[in-house]
Amino acid sequence: MSLHIGAPEGAIAPRVLLPGDPLRARFIAENYLENATCYNEVRGMYGYTGTYKGFDISVQGTGMGMPSHSIYVHELINSYGARTLIRIGSCGSIQSEIKLRDLVLALSASTNSAMVSQRFGGMNFAPTADWDLIMKATQCAGKFGLNIKAGNILSSDTFYDEDPESWKNWAKYGVLAVEMEAAALYTLAARFGVKALCLLTVSDSLVSREETTSEEREKTFTQMMELALETAIGIE
Repeated sequence: MSLHIGAPEGAIAPRVLLPGDPLRARFIAENYLENATCYNEVRGMYGYTGTYKGFDISVQGTGMGMPSHSIYVHELINSYGARTLIRIGSCGSIQSEIKLRDLVLALSASTNSAMVSQRFGGMNFAPTADWDLIMKATQCAGKFGLNIKAGNILSSDTFYDEDPESWKNWAKYGVLAVEMEAAALYTLAARFGVKALCLLTVSDSLVSREETTSEEREKTFTQMMELALETAIGIE
């Protein structure tokens, strides 16, 4: 048991999916995992372990933003032995060619947060995904006929920005989309020598101003969920 996860030793699998929304964690457990059991309800941040095609898989909600996400990732790795962590979340497109419900694979994660730079005395660190997971996700996407957009994303500390046009500068440099957690995940994975990947579904577009509902984000981003599950079981 750790400070924020009330699971006994051995209750969490080495492969963990990380939705920000705890209700998405419950949806995955109820619809994709066999014999799923809930190991965590602390702070309403649900965590479940079950099997998928014979492989043990856990799914743990992490909340919104890098501080919350970092707490769960740190404890999953250091208290429970997680070794493959795949974030499955939503993002806002900042490129006109990336549409609502498109799948985005984050090769790297830029950030406007000080959470990463403070580890390096103000210098810049480039948080990147694990190559094996990138390759496996790409192979699985091809197998299922899924068109994924791969590239750099932005992990932002702010949801309601004082400057509503600030995303345009990131877009000029080819950044695909904005979310709030991946840079922290990739940094912690590098620090502790584990594998990490971030898969995202476009829930809204800062370009077109289209958006999905909260219920759609919880229950209908199933291509991303299935891709993450197939990727996770394909890694030793």
